[in-house]
Amino acid sequence: MKTVFSPPFYEGCQWAVPASPEVIEGLQTFFAQPDSYPVDGRGLTFTFAFFSPKHLGAGQFYLMTVKQYWSATAYDRATHALIRNLPWASRSSQTPGIQKNADGSVDVFFGPTAPQGKETNWVPTDADGRFEVLFRFYGPEKPLFDKTWQLPDVEKVSVQ
Repeated sequence: MKTVFSPPFYEGCQWAVPASPEVIEGLQTFFAQPDSYPVDGRGLTFTFAFFSPKHLGAGQFYLMTVKQYWSATAYDRATHALIRNLPWASRSSQTPGIQKNADGSVDVFFGPTAPQGKETNWVPTDADGRFEVLFRFYGPEKPLFDKTWQLPDVEKVSVQ
């Protein structure tokens, strides 16, 4: 799958910071470069992600080791907006009843129907449309930034 944002956060994976390097540099320097004002990139970043990566690592980081919580939200791939007419758009570590694996990890399922017995870990998507996922970390810890912990890519699985 081709990503809109590049480079990937982890080598060989699909996760990326939802802003171009030019936008991140501009925000960090108050757009000090007189010949660089990435209007298209800024527009995409702000309308898609609704955040400002001016200080990466402070407050929140959109991309598992967390102090506060994490959240995974599905968006319509064509519009980058929430998918219409669905009961919810995301799941988080604060979702009541979320099922954890024995090692503390969590499997989150995306699709038009929930896998049997996994409804609390399911994010509904439109059966006729493509979707994208924005993963947010609130209060992230050092392993995220030094990449000693890595968020796995979303994988297609067949559900029985």
